[in-house]
Amino acid sequence: MTDTLTPDAEVARICRDLIRIDSSNYGDGSGPGERACAEYVMAELTEVGLDPMYVESAPGRANVLVRIEGSDRSRPGLVVHGHLDVVPANAADWQVDPFAAEVRDGCIWGRGAVDMKDMDAMILANVRHLARSGEKPPRDLVFGFFADEEAGGLLGSHWVVDNHPEVFEGVSEAISEVGGFSITVPAKGTGDPTRAYLLQTAEKGMAWLRLTAHGRAGHGSVPNDENAIVRLAAAIGRIDAHVWPREYIGSVRQLLDGLSEITGARYDDASPEPILAHLGGARGFVLGSLQDTATLTMLQAGYKHNVVPQTAAASLDCRFLPGHEDELMTTIGELAGEFVAIEVLQRDIALDVPFSGDLVDQMKQALLAEDPGASILPYCLSGGTDNKALSILGITGYGFAPLRLPAELDFSSMFHGIDERVPVDSLEFGARVLRRLLAAC
Repeated sequence: MTDTLTPDAEVARICRDLIRIDSSNYGDGSGPGERACAEYVMAELTEVGLDPMYVESAPGRANVLVRIEGSDRSRPGLVVHGHLDVVPANAADWQVDPFAAEVRDGCIWGRGAVDMKDMDAMILANVRHLARSGEKPPRDLVFGFFADEEAGGLLGSHWVVDNHPEVFEGVSEAISEVGGFSITVPAKGTGDPTRAYLLQTAEKGMAWLRLTAHGRAGHGSVPNDENAIVRLAAAIGRIDAHVWPREYIGSVRQLLDGLSEITGARYDDASPEPILAHLGGARGFVLGSLQDTATLTMLQAGYKHNVVPQTAAASLDCRFLPGHEDELMTTIGELAGEFVAIEVLQRDIALDVPFSGDLVDQMKQALLAEDPGASILPYCLSGGTDNKALSILGITGYGFAPLRLPAELDFSSMFHGIDERVPVDSLEFGARVLRRLLAAC
């Protein structure tokens, strides 16, 4: 069977279709869920003759999985996965309707355009191509579209791993977000722009904490030296003022050294700024990988203007480097102080995998076939992905959602930001790279 509709020919259509489906994840179960997106994926897969698996971890929290057999079934398989949920978007903050998938200035605008309905579209376009063409990949491929990644994956990848591990039988490796995208840097000597692609080989661990300060309730007109809000504010001040020590893990060191070689810029551990200045839209991701972080994100306190509340609470998003989990938790405990209790709402591991091996070589080759002369470097993601869940099954995961990006695009700010958008030609480039990889791996 001949397939005349290649993945790059329909990836933009699929991406726009997915963005138009609001799958916002508020983290409290109040959003629309992923069912509508999952049903769309199911329809796209069944249309080309596949028989995907649809499972819900809770009403509306949908996951879709499908396996395509490879020509050598004795080889360990590969998981190619994405998540269907997105973070909420306040339409009033945007230049366009965040769920209209408008095309403007050569880009598709909308919530999920880079996180991560762009990669979902690349995956789906390539699965459809494989099914239509009848091509057999070299090894089994398991394609997954998960729920709930934006709230830690408890109703998505973690639930599937816990309840349907058989789906991943015989699988050893995985690819997903956030890697394979380009940055543009000046070449040593000439200053001419040259591209480097960042392939994700590590990601920080996560600890979502609730800090609850306890005090004495009372009337607002009466002095109170056990005010829970004051105690919480003091803890917040200490945590915010804390200087986390820097550590350059292997993937970060390789990235900075590689960029130094490409650009000729020098740096030292105390001052990496000469290198960070060349990172453009990836600067935020890399800056977050130099140390552990603890970021205050929400506050809850009080219920009436003249009442001192008995408790006050804050939400803390902590991200730790591989091997730093215990140290981070100890430090937060010391900074919070005796009047503040710490509750762990969600916790997940850090990952660190080799920048070597057949799969890494094949990812490099797929990129270079579409962009000869580029460089490829490893990096550590400051956030997290569903690769954490798959690692429980011994699956080695990489971030590889390939995009050749314009130098001026502030890529990292697009994640969970306003006016999120992805260039159409970047999407088409990614679909071609992914096609090459799946045909070779």
